[in-house]
Formats: sequence, structure tokens, C-alpha cells
Amino acid sequence: MTDRSIENLNVDTFEGLITPDELKREVPLPEAIRQTVLGARSTIRDILDGRDHRLFVVVGPCSVHDPAAALDYAQHLAVLAREIDDTIVVVMRVYFEKPRTTTGWKGLVNDPYLNDSFRIQDGLRIARKLLVDIGALGLPTATEALDPISPQYLQDLISWSAIGARTTESQTHRELASGLSCPVGFKNGTDGGLTVAVNALKSALSSHRFLGIDETGRVTVVHTRGNSHAHVVLRGGSQGPNYDSVHIALAERELAKAGVPGGIVVDCSHANSNKDPALQPLVLDNVANQIVEGNRSIVGVMLESNLAGGNQSIPADLSQLRYGVSVTDGCLDWESTAGALRAMREKLRHVLPGRKNPG
Repeated sequence: MTDRSIENLNVDTFEGLITPDELKREVPLPEAIRQTVLGARSTIRDILDGRDHRLFVVVGPCSVHDPAAALDYAQHLAVLAREIDDTIVVVMRVYFEKPRTTTGWKGLVNDPYLNDSFRIQDGLRIARKLLVDIGALGLPTATEALDPISPQYLQDLISWSAIGARTTESQTHRELASGLSCPVGFKNGTDGGLTVAVNALKSALSSHRFLGIDETGRVTVVHTRGNSHAHVVLRGGSQGPNYDSVHIALAERELAKAGVPGGIVVDCSHANSNKDPALQPLVLDNVANQIVEGNRSIVGVMLESNLAGGNQSIPADLSQLRYGVSVTDGCLDWESTAGALRAMREKLRHVLPGRKNPG
């Protein structure tokens, strides 16, 4: 019996939530999509291990706020993915949760109706249905692992996960990553330094014990084995970009010294593009040139992209939302995205098969 005079003083109410098992029965994972997820995870592991010469590209909206627009984007991306898959493995960025320094929209799972109603149960249903719809197109998906509970609801549909710059230093997220079923990328800290990410890799590669839930929603002690395919993502920081050849060489040296996996993913957005989405193709081209010149450690890239470029604030009248435009960070428009990825494929398709194992 809770004694309200001494505990939960600042808690208004507790709201029951559907269990992971119940949601998966409502929105099941079809066998064809299961094979897509397993195949993509295996391919990304092979790329990280140097057994597959291709790059993987995580590309899509900064965050999903309109499932219809996200599926529209996915339909375009699926066509492009088939066109360039001899050189580039496309994984769609489908981010449902947004970390906030102070306040702001927390993402589709937390607030699916963009009105501070926080219908989280609806958000989980909408998110899982969208992942199934995207998977039906043959596209693997990626997301940011932010809430330590939500992976039990959605991770069976995810092929790659990221731990963001704000949470790479969090031991909770390092432990969470150690148990994820897919490869996971740790972004460097917000200052641009690599020490936090290297420590995160060491932690995620190890086994852990922590509190969590199982598929029935029961609180449990989770015992993890460690994630052998954790790796670093360079996204720049407060000191500026870190994707150039000098920063890549320094990262290679630091990763080798620490004895952690040496594969590097470059995030073309955030500080690496000075938060200007239109500059992302220039970063992508620089990365391609480094590979042409002999780089063997860069295994993937990330792009923030949407149907239309830029971003918008969430209006009080939601009917005024512009279709296909981000409500969080600014994104590159679809035409520019497709052009940049086609150009990268053309530049690298005869180069990548000759690369040696990045380890």
C-alpha cells in the first residue's frame, strides 16, 4: 500500500500500458519482414567486420511526426535502395523518440498527436504499424534507442540503432546497448571528443545486469551478453566538424589504442554540416573522396532527409503543418538526397570491392 504522505509526492497518476506481447499480437511481425530485418542485421555486421565491401547509409527524417509522409518517403527510398545496392546498403532512419535538453516535442511514441496529450499507448501502436509498413517495402529500419523500456515493443523490427550524443555518457544506455539484438552506433559527445564514445563502446561490449521489463511487461533483472557490433559515429561537436581526414585518422588511432572496434560511421548532419542540411552532400562527397584515396575505416554514413527540405515549428493549428517537412532538425530534400547518394555510388562502385578489412 502506497503511503502518499512519503512517496510518489510529485506523481499525479499511474497509467497502465499494453505489454510488449499484447502489442506484438495486435501488430504481428510477418515472416517476410522478419527475414528483411535478420538479413539487414547480418549485412551490417558483415560490413562492420569487413566481409561485405559496401557502405551502409542510414537516411531519413530527423524524426517521424506524420506516418503517412514517412511511408511516402519510404516508397521513394525503396526504389533508390534497389538501384544502388551494389555499393550502398540503405537503412531508413525512423526515429520515434527525441531527447530534449529542456522541453519540446518528445517524439511520436510519447506524443503521437503533437498536442501534449501524451497518448503513449497509441504512439507505440502507430510506431509499430509504421515499421511493419516500411518493412513490407523491403526496407530495413534504424532508430535511436532512447527509452530503456520501448525496445521490448519495437526492436524486433529494427536493424540498426544509435545512441545519441546526449546519452552516450549514460550508463543506462550503455547497458541497454549491450543487450540490443542489432548493431548499435555510439555518437561522440556533444563537445566533439571521442573519449565518451570509446568508454561507451567498452561498456556495451561487456555483459551487464540491470532492471528492465520482459515481453510480458514484468519488471525483471536483465542479464546481457554484450554487443560485439557496437561502433562509433562521428557527428561533430561544439568545436566544429570531425569528418575530415585528420579527425578520421585521430579517431582510428584512438579506437585502436582502446582496443575497440575500428569501424567508423560519419553523421553528415549536426555539427558536421554546421546544422545546415544543404551542406550534407558536401560532407558525403568528402567521405567518398577519403575512401577513393584509400580510407578503410569508414563503413557507413548518416543523412537527415525528408520529402521537402528545411524544418518547421509545430503550429497551434495542426492543419497548417506542411507535408513532408521536419518538425525537429532541418532535413535535406528528397531530390538532393537521391542525387547525392547516386553520385556517391558512382564514385565508389569500382573502389569499394578492393578495400581491405577495416580492422
